[in-house]
Amino acid sequence: MEKTSGFNRIERSDKKMYGVRGLLVCGYPEEERNNFIDFISKLNMESLPVIFSVNTDIERGAGELLTMKHKEEISGPSDLPRAVIMSGLSQDELHMLMDAYRGAGFVSQIWATLTPSNEAWSLKALLIELLAEARAMKKKQ
Repeated sequence: MEKTSGFNRIERSDKKMYGVRGLLVCGYPEEERNNFIDFISKLNMESLPVIFSVNTDIERGAGELLTMKHKEEISGPSDLPRAVIMSGLSQDELHMLMDAYRGAGFVSQIWATLTPSNEAWSLKALLIELLAEARAMKKKQ
């Protein structure tokens, strides 16, 4: 990873990133969750566990949530900021996923990766940090 302005740029390689394999998906209304699952399937990534966070998960650790079963909390309200926290993907998979998402014209969201530093953070603390980083990135642009 190349460090730029306090953020890490993810290179393109087959190197696996930190954490258990999965996607922690935040802030998706119930009616959009199956669309996200369909999107993942179309990318031939259907073996990738997708965990949807709900409002009651806000104090749970990000790493803990990523150990849940695929689609375990596919129902339930989520008024959280829209974000996807990626864990255990290869760098190439990360780029493919993000590029395909943007190309599909979906609603903008925050993208992040699980790290040894943020793994134990509560989902609330992680989302607050991600929102602050997103604001900082917008100011630089």
